Amino acid sequence: MIEFLIGVDGGGSGTRVRLARIDGVALAEGTAGPSGLLHGIKSAWSAVEEAAAQAFTNAGLPQSPRENVAIGLGLAGVHNKQWAANFVAANPGYAAVALATDAFTTVLGAHEGQPGAIIALGTGSVGEILHADGTRHEVGGWGFPAGDEAGGAWIGMKAINHIQHVIDGRAKPSEFASAVIEACGGDRDRIQVWLANATQTNYAQLARIVLQHGDSNDVAREILIEAGKQVALIGDALDPARKLPIALCGGLGEPLRAYLPSELLQRIVPPKGDSAAGGLRLIQQHLKE
Repeated sequence: MIEFLIGVDGGGSGTRVRLARIDGVALAEGTAGPSGLLHGIKSAWSAVEEAAAQAFTNAGLPQSPRENVAIGLGLAGVHNKQWAANFVAANPGYAAVALATDAFTTVLGAHEGQPGAIIALGTGSVGEILHADGTRHEVGGWGFPAGDEAGGAWIGMKAINHIQHVIDGRAKPSEFASAVIEACGGDRDRIQVWLANATQTNYAQLARIVLQHGDSNDVAREILIEAGKQVALIGDALDPARKLPIALCGGLGEPLRAYLPSELLQRIVPPKGDSAAGGLRLIQQHLKE
């Protein structure tokens, strides 16, 4: 018998889950490392399990047997149908599993299941819209490094490209460049090693430095302004008629607000819930069906 629900927000930088009773009343949250499917099916389930165990602990409850738990997941990488199928097939024993893109669970959470759009800005970026007739479509989310414009990894790659120019003498040095150089090893040889081993998450961690220097350095500011323009392009592609509200979500949603074009800002509304809440809504819908 199902006693608990878990909603999962799993991306390239971390995993967050929300534990709720079967009636939907939230009890606690838990966090763990990345569970985007790019990191592997086993790794993704391991992160989800770790975060779920923490949520039970934070709720002051013994961990329930998996057969008493239904789980709804919004994960990065679900676009790869084979990865998604392999992930569901590897279910370690949960009573029910509902899997969707993290973009869809984000739009479900942000507008509480009502029509609206989201632009999620975290390690990557993606836009999703839910129309009044129940149809939905996605913009972006092609993945790093080919896409995910305005996401943290995209911003970080712009920064690392800039310091290559600085080290070569093709661009002027600055405090901003020095901070990025230091974060990536400190000199050319160590940066080459960093580049050889860097993941999407490593690139995304550099976005923090770009944001820190956005007010004081022209290059950092130009990167962030370009990110804002990319966000606006996603918004216009989602809803050319500009009728539905758009919620900015993800860890970079609020920090990038200052760099968004004014036309887009007029359409932005606060999200009513997050992707973990959308994961709970997803599994509730699945159980009803």
